[in-house]
Amino acid sequence: AAIAGANLDEFFMKRIGGLKQQVAAGVQEHSVDGRTPGQQMAVVHACIRSQQPLRETVHAELFAELAAAGIVLVGYAELSAAEREAVRSDYYDHIFPLVTPQSIDPAHPFPFISNLSLNLLVQLRYPGDPEISLARVKVPVSSAAPRFVPIGASGRFVLLEDLMAHHLDMLFPEMEIVGCEPFRVTRNANTSPREEHADDLLMMIESALRDRKFAPVVRLQVRPGMDPLLRGKLAAELGLDEETDVFEVRGMMGMRDLWELARLDRPELKDPPHYPVEHPALVTRRNIFHIIRDSGELLLQHPYESFSASVERFLKEAARDPKVLAIKMTLYRTSSQSPIVAELLTAAQNGKQVAVVVELQARFDEEANIRLATRMEEAGIHVTYGVVGLKTHCKAILVVRRDFNGLRRYVHIGTGNYHPITARLYCDLGLFAFDKEIGRDATELFNYLTTGYTPKRHYGKLLVAPKMLKRGLLERIERETRLHGDAESGHIQFKMNALEDVDICRALYQAARAGVRIDLLVRDSCRIRPGVPGLSETIRVVSIVGRFLEHARVYYFRNGGDEEYFIGSADAMKRNLEFRVEVLAPVSAPALKSELRHMLDLQWQDSRGAWEMQGDGSYRRRTAEDGAELSSQQRLIEEAERRHHGASRLRKRKSRNQRSENGDER
Repeated sequence: AAIAGANLDEFFMKRIGGLKQQVAAGVQEHSVDGRTPGQQMAVVHACIRSQQPLRETVHAELFAELAAAGIVLVGYAELSAAEREAVRSDYYDHIFPLVTPQSIDPAHPFPFISNLSLNLLVQLRYPGDPEISLARVKVPVSSAAPRFVPIGASGRFVLLEDLMAHHLDMLFPEMEIVGCEPFRVTRNANTSPREEHADDLLMMIESALRDRKFAPVVRLQVRPGMDPLLRGKLAAELGLDEETDVFEVRGMMGMRDLWELARLDRPELKDPPHYPVEHPALVTRRNIFHIIRDSGELLLQHPYESFSASVERFLKEAARDPKVLAIKMTLYRTSSQSPIVAELLTAAQNGKQVAVVVELQARFDEEANIRLATRMEEAGIHVTYGVVGLKTHCKAILVVRRDFNGLRRYVHIGTGNYHPITARLYCDLGLFAFDKEIGRDATELFNYLTTGYTPKRHYGKLLVAPKMLKRGLLERIERETRLHGDAESGHIQFKMNALEDVDICRALYQAARAGVRIDLLVRDSCRIRPGVPGLSETIRVVSIVGRFLEHARVYYFRNGGDEEYFIGSADAMKRNLEFRVEVLAPVSAPALKSELRHMLDLQWQDSRGAWEMQGDGSYRRRTAEDGAELSSQQRLIEEAERRHHGASRLRKRKSRNQRSENGDER
């Protein structure tokens, strides 16, 4: 519920905000589905309103289940006299000093309302005076003032805004409180300045972030039954159309704050702790570059296999290895306290040539990335911001090392961000490659990212957007269609976050009409409709919703038996394929292809978190025919632990044998 609430907030901030900008600019261009921006906005608004009753039902069920588990949300009116007295005292000591009332009258214009803030609109008057005044009080949700205020140690909570509404007498002594209405505001975050007109990209993004704070409001959330005159005045002050931009919410506004409850110390209500294990090949103290060189390729499955014991170790050893000369890396999202950043700084201090491509426009991480870029530049790291007009979304590391017979290039290509926190929560893949052609391709990639120069760039194995990735996928889909026949059964499998690109969809439909079997594991939005007679009878679409967020991208083509697997950062979306720098890397080793095949097969067998799309676009939860549920994520946890256990036992056995041999020699 917290994630869904946050996603809906971001949808209004970016998508609705963008549509409103287009409407204001008079744009009449039709989208893929034949609608103008105004028509799109009307359809989206209607859809969101139609979903509201379902959201409210789900929220009510959620709070009922929490109550059954001893986590009870109560109204202030339900508290006993003793509890009210205790809460009032605590409120006065710890929350009241944080609250600032703002009058709304001719001497005090309507105040600025910050994005996603929860507020109280208070109606009040002096006793005996019929004239009603207005005031705005911001609900100061923060670490110091939690949204869910505990009532002692009872396991019961009252919402902060409810508590504040019943203590307005502290803010307005000797005033009569006539009414109090909560409201919440969402502002446009679709600030997209023209990079090609900027002399300094960093300054441009900083300016855009300042503008975003004061961007137009795109949504107002209020309670049902709010006084129509008050509602109209509030909408007008915020520059909104009352009919289209005001959304009524029963119950709690700002569901993203439910993360507070998720952080409660109630382990019995959560999944057992998951501890990622080392990849079997890395259960050793050997130099990681020797391991990668001997293996040729290593495939990592996060969060089942440890990010810190693989990617972070790779950078840690690179930063300290005297034979390493250069480290090049892309950063889209990461943590300010990330060990990765620390290792890059260490590498620079140790005299390595370090170059980092930081994407300043990673949505809602812009400020963090600006601080990160500044910090690295001050340490002597060569920081660039990618190619003008394109987002750098690819996940790549290139390490150049002087080995015994010359310079060698070691490459990591990932599907997920180099972020130590999400690496424990997202299902992603990473590929370590010691391959001359991939090494050359990675060098070309970083030269492109640091210069923006494109003519005559050639890639031997990597598929790189926006120049060749989309074309490469379309050619492979067409090849699968051409190869399909009675003797050869064509088969395409994609695993990704979203499938929206029109050209890719059309090519898949054409392949399906030819009889090619197409299996699509798409977690989020998918424009393909499966099982439509004469169009997509051989297509299946499944979304897996489980403990971890499915985030990996895998592209599989049977190719007449000479199977191809690619992993990387790109979803099959127009923005990814045409307006971002993305990378897909081939997985060539037969053993690693078998790993990917096993993972994909497991996910197609999933009967716990799998939702299968129907021909009308709706989803139906898949159930096990024999009643024995299979969770692909849990199975992958167990298999990773078994592999690690076996590798650890083997290492211990070898260590004992070596000690024994050394003893015999003595």
